[in-house]
Amino acid sequence: HNGVLMIDEFCEAPKRFLEALRAPMEDRKVTISRLKSKVVFPSDFILIAATNPCPCGYFGDGDRCTCTPSRRTAYLSKLSGPIMDRIDIQVWTKPVRTRLLVEKNESESSETVAARVLAAREIQKARFENDEFQNIIFCNAAMNNRQIEKFCTLSKECKDLLERIIEKMGLSARACTRIIKLARTIADLAASDNIQPEHIAEAASYRILDRQNF
Repeated sequence: HNGVLMIDEFCEAPKRFLEALRAPMEDRKVTISRLKSKVVFPSDFILIAATNPCPCGYFGDGDRCTCTPSRRTAYLSKLSGPIMDRIDIQVWTKPVRTRLLVEKNESESSETVAARVLAAREIQKARFENDEFQNIIFCNAAMNNRQIEKFCTLSKECKDLLERIIEKMGLSARACTRIIKLARTIADLAASDNIQPEHIAEAASYRILDRQNF
């Protein structure tokens, strides 16, 4: 509770185990029933899941993959629609090339990124200070529909873009909600008072498994 749950080799886990995560991810609590008793535990966590793209692990890395399309599909079928709907950010990564490992890294330092994240968290803390759920809600991801309507006002341009994205990608209502909340966080990281079209576009771009052709 209030921590991070890291699951490696996500697609290697039994499907019943993965599906059991759906309720805690949605309701932020775990209910255990035994005979005539029932116990409810708070379970608000950040889920980080990692998996190979296929059984051999090389799909997308040139011609190294030895898996058939049907085998890749079967492997990733454990990532059901309801599970993926509940994951805000889906990122497809490729192996880091040796040249990049030995060359000087010109990207931002961890200290710079951490400062920007801390500033965004302070923005969110102030946002929910006077809200009725101030002792429960600490970040944008935990917003309910009423709070989304209150804190995530979209311009006509943003609404039109979001509508086109939903139609093109065939997204569910839950996925749409998560795009809006993620766009609010991206706007906070950019110190923007309002969600802009580019924030909507970036948030939608992170739903790669909703549009990946395996």
